[in-house]
Amino acid sequence: MTGGRLTDLRPPSGSLVRVGRWHVVVHPRTALVSGLLIVVTLGAAIYAMTIGTLDIGAVDVFRALFHAGDASDVRVVNSVRLPRTLTAALAGAALAVSGSVLQSVSRNALGSPEIVGFTTGAATGAIMQIVVYQAGDLQVALGAFVGGVLTAVVVYLLSVKGGTTGGYQLILTGIGVGAVLQAVNDFLLAYGGLDEAVQANVWRAGSLSLRGWGHVTTVGVACLVLIPVVGVLAKRASIMEMGDDLAAQLGVRTGRTRLVLVFTAVFLAAAATAACGPIAFVALAAPQLVNRLTGSQSVSVVGAAAMGACLLVVSDIVSQTLPVQAAVPIGRVTGVIGGMYLIWLLTRKDKVRV
Repeated sequence: MTGGRLTDLRPPSGSLVRVGRWHVVVHPRTALVSGLLIVVTLGAAIYAMTIGTLDIGAVDVFRALFHAGDASDVRVVNSVRLPRTLTAALAGAALAVSGSVLQSVSRNALGSPEIVGFTTGAATGAIMQIVVYQAGDLQVALGAFVGGVLTAVVVYLLSVKGGTTGGYQLILTGIGVGAVLQAVNDFLLAYGGLDEAVQANVWRAGSLSLRGWGHVTTVGVACLVLIPVVGVLAKRASIMEMGDDLAAQLGVRTGRTRLVLVFTAVFLAAAATAACGPIAFVALAAPQLVNRLTGSQSVSVVGAAAMGACLLVVSDIVSQTLPVQAAVPIGRVTGVIGGMYLIWLLTRKDKVRV
């Protein structure tokens, strides 16, 4: 396993499709897997919107989406359940593409926002807003976004060696910075009052409760603007995996490309974290699961996004239907599932490039 490459220099046979001035190589198996994941995600999203205190069937949900049927169904679906489900799908897609980029840049299967400390930095910004400033939801989301970006700047600058970064130094630097920030987070929780500490811990758990259209807009705009950037730079990223010297001979500006890719990944992860708090392991697992389903060494950007959306929507269903007398934050569900996946991945040492 290559750790989630965005493309491959020797891709499987595919069809050349011309879209205006652009030529796109479509690989049948990758397209099939991506299409199936999108269909599964849509089906899971409809089912997720049937879950709640008010019993609404799948047919009624579908009608309510078009503002038909019972007025209470229309109000609940479009004001409460649809924003929650869209936030889950968009945040999952953003995290998965972010993980694909970081795994490609670091050339390591463990490259993901939570492993390299970006998510911890976002949590630092959010907790500071909650504990120090007693801020509202908008300020907390902004603090998470700024915290993630500032952490990325620090990690990137500290990992630069000989004018370049990537590989193990990016991963290890991120782990170190993340450990320091985790200690800062614990200090902030001890410093704050009981109410602020409880609120901060709820945010740290990762949740889709009370998500509104503002959260959808935050992560939706990030996906709409930044995922196409990843698609445009994917071929350059694959060439850079062969080594900076070769990439430079082929005309790739490695430093600039790597910088843009890293911060594109950071902005995607920060937007997802700002919308629903820290969500563990989706960014780590989604690109590699698509890799296994497609049977190739490359990861389609569309496929990774579809897998991330599917994972988070299904995890939301699990979190709402667990047979416990409490609401389980979705971040805890993905943490348990992803933790088991990470343990399995680490036991396969020959499959993990470091």
